[in-house]
Amino acid sequence: MNDTYILLFQQCEKSQHARVGGKCASLGAMIQAGAPVPPGFAVTTDAYSVMMATNDLGAHIQQHIGELDFARLADEEAISRHLRGIIEQTPIPFEIENAIRDAYAEMCETYAMEIPVAVRSSATAEDLPGASFAGQQDTFLWIVGADNVVTHVRKCWSSLYTARAISYRHDNGFPHDKVLMSVGVQKMVNARAAGVAMTLNPINGDRSKIVIDASWGLGETVVGGIVTPDNFVVDKVIFEIVGRTISDKHIEIVADVAGRKVIEREIESERRALPALTDAEVIAVAKIAKRAEKFYSAPQDVEWALDAELSTPDNVVVLQSRPETVWSQKQAASKTAVSSGLDSVVDALLAPLKEKR
Repeated sequence: MNDTYILLFQQCEKSQHARVGGKCASLGAMIQAGAPVPPGFAVTTDAYSVMMATNDLGAHIQQHIGELDFARLADEEAISRHLRGIIEQTPIPFEIENAIRDAYAEMCETYAMEIPVAVRSSATAEDLPGASFAGQQDTFLWIVGADNVVTHVRKCWSSLYTARAISYRHDNGFPHDKVLMSVGVQKMVNARAAGVAMTLNPINGDRSKIVIDASWGLGETVVGGIVTPDNFVVDKVIFEIVGRTISDKHIEIVADVAGRKVIEREIESERRALPALTDAEVIAVAKIAKRAEKFYSAPQDVEWALDAELSTPDNVVVLQSRPETVWSQKQAASKTAVSSGLDSVVDALLAPLKEKR
């Protein structure tokens, strides 16, 4: 395997962040911590950098962004379409394309079939404390075959230049040419249910609770706000469910195996209002989320799924774990304010003594 352009997830870790981006570094760290993560590999930022050097592609991109009037939304959309188009039309250098094909072939050999994978963007600016890049770049689900994997790796590269991503970097002071793109290629999970788990209560910041949102099928319905998910609140210490709201879940995203794609379908009426998780599955998800928080020593936002082919509690798999940003930023700001206030009080108390000197 070409270690310049490809790293297995188990080779990815925090120290490799610059080469594999936030998402893949997190997955690698979770694997090393013993978490159940579906296998896969990262196409490194080295590959992206070589691609950007092809036909002066990177220079062309920076020239167009440098001329962009960020006050005009229509200009951003037009530039985005142009940049994504040239990235997706520029041939990938032979050695990079071969490395991607070989890595996918090795994954398939393990299962003796062409396996479906998720092709996931993993930018170097993702999953940083204090920055919310989640959803800025693209992920593609149920991709089958080497040709399709190569095509969608290129689409992930181009998604670094969606209008929303360009605008977000500009507004938050991230230089466009300093943010690089890795791509994760990960075995798809045949998800019976999926969702997110926050290792604090997102409503009030209570760190003694784990809050789980869940729905049927793949987790994109939850992450994308397509459905109102079931909501479970779990006591983090005694692992007892202390709150639950079961919603009417009308849509699920599932695999169309024959069509080699995912589809959105209506959920039959008798299943819509049933809980997506049993109580045992809720607790299993909560325990995985707590392990992620302990490993990272910080509150986490964990994407998870229940593999339909496994049984509880071994059916819970981790798809991503990123730092929680909203309450962490509030707490950091509060600590700064308290520290500043204490400094002011101390200065006021010492002022008379200083004057006497």
